[in-house]
Amino acid sequence: MKTLDQLVALLEMRDLAYRHDQHPLTYTARETARAEHVPPRCFAKVVVVHSEDGFAMAVLPGDRIVDLDELRAAFGTHHLRLATEHELEKLFPNCELGAMPPFGNGTLFEMPVWVDGLLLAEEQICFNAGTHRDVVWMSTEDWEQLVKPSVLAFAHAAG
Repeated sequence: MKTLDQLVALLEMRDLAYRHDQHPLTYTARETARAEHVPPRCFAKVVVVHSEDGFAMAVLPGDRIVDLDELRAAFGTHHLRLATEHELEKLFPNCELGAMPPFGNGTLFEMPVWVDGLLLAEEQICFNAGTHRDVVWMSTEDWEQLVKPSVLAFAHAAG
């Protein structure tokens, strides 16, 4: 089953409002936000990291970058790195590389989710839904209640 189909089934099962859009092929968060006519701060991008505890999703606004030092400090670990493309292919076999939606904590994927608090300030968010053409929009509050992410501060303005 495609990730988009799994995501839609999950949202409909929980009776959550959402909107599915398709746009021309994009690869970066900023490109996708532009294609969706939304400020990049409203686009939730997923960065997968690996520590001695395993893999986790770091979710942040599309106009920000992950500060790995902040994440290391927050988790009290010295070993934290970005997941490799090979690892992403294994973790998300039904997603295009880099297009996984931010649904861990047992919703779609079995890995912890950390969100930068800046993203939670937005009324609505959108995110890739398994491809570089499909985007789902939903209320930030609904997403937070469903996914139950840990809230941290780990995103910085992109240089």
